[in-house]
Amino acid sequence: MTDRQSYNAIVLGLGAMGSATLCQLALRGWRVLGLEQFSQGHSLGSSHGDSRIIRETYFEHPLYVPIVRRAHDLWRELEDRSGATLMTINGGLMIGPPDGIVVSGTLRSASEHGLPYELLTPEAIRDRFPAFRLDDDLVAVLDPRAGYLDPEACNRAHIDVAREAGAEARFNEPVQEWMPDGEGVRVTTPNGNYFADRLVIAGGAWSAELLRDLQLPLTVERQSVFWLEPDGDADQFDRAQFPIYAHEFKPGSICYGFPRLPRGVKASVMHGGETSEHPDQVRRTIEEREVGPLREALRPILPELAQAPVRETSVCLFTNTPDRDFIVDFHPGYPQVLVSSACSGHGFKFASALGEAHADLLTTGAARFDLSPFRIDRW
Repeated sequence: MTDRQSYNAIVLGLGAMGSATLCQLALRGWRVLGLEQFSQGHSLGSSHGDSRIIRETYFEHPLYVPIVRRAHDLWRELEDRSGATLMTINGGLMIGPPDGIVVSGTLRSASEHGLPYELLTPEAIRDRFPAFRLDDDLVAVLDPRAGYLDPEACNRAHIDVAREAGAEARFNEPVQEWMPDGEGVRVTTPNGNYFADRLVIAGGAWSAELLRDLQLPLTVERQSVFWLEPDGDADQFDRAQFPIYAHEFKPGSICYGFPRLPRGVKASVMHGGETSEHPDQVRRTIEEREVGPLREALRPILPELAQAPVRETSVCLFTNTPDRDFIVDFHPGYPQVLVSSACSGHGFKFASALGEAHADLLTTGAARFDLSPFRIDRW
């Protein structure tokens, strides 16, 4: 490293993936700088709020199971390092018709990886989880290792541990330009130029802007999130009796939710939101009419929740690839630049493991997982 190259690596974006990567590189003894255009804990991207689902019997594809199992271990390790409570495991119900993608995909992942699960009828679910009233044509797979993460606490813990290990994390410092500089990189912000041997781009919804030369087929999607306040027996929605859930309410369409947290009982419909060419163009307010599709999706499984008043709303951003899988790969033109982004709305749970994988790729050239399904050139 020459005198002007101050860092082993620079990480652009300090959301879920960026903060985890900064932490893992710092723990390996690398001198690292993290840059974030907004304030810490901001609500303009994909990593804010009170909860994100973590589940092991992954219905999307079995390839994700080893990554989420490693993520479990690393979230607990981060709790030990930081002293913060980050992950709550209270089980998860994967609900839908027996031949739907949620149930069949869950059973496939459980079978291929030998995971524990229970296949439950509507009657069995009613006995164990009183708030749920499933229509007779539905079944559910219980994932005993599912639960939820506190995303803001997770990001904060990664940043805190990274700083304790010697990393720099700078907020409210947008990147104006990054350029290859010999075998390294130069990053320009309003505060000047930074130089490093390696660059990690984890810009979330701003990734297309940071990677204009690649013309990646990414779509920024607006996700409407609601916190509801059901009447009746409040204990039914507490985490001891109310697991997280994903419900395939029509073929290929899913709603999901959480037990009662301080803001209420959170629920949302996955995907189907408005799309924008740029995250700065996203409509940030939620209209009253937008809760209607969620109520319809909830009615076949949670009739009381489906009619509950709305207590609070929020907007989150999904950055989608055409196949809804991730991007984790080196830039095809610059091998010193690692790209990790476009998690398509289901990436947060993996952040601890992917941060480790990014650090492994940069420090040793190999990760413990096969990341080839996430390569940039697959389209």
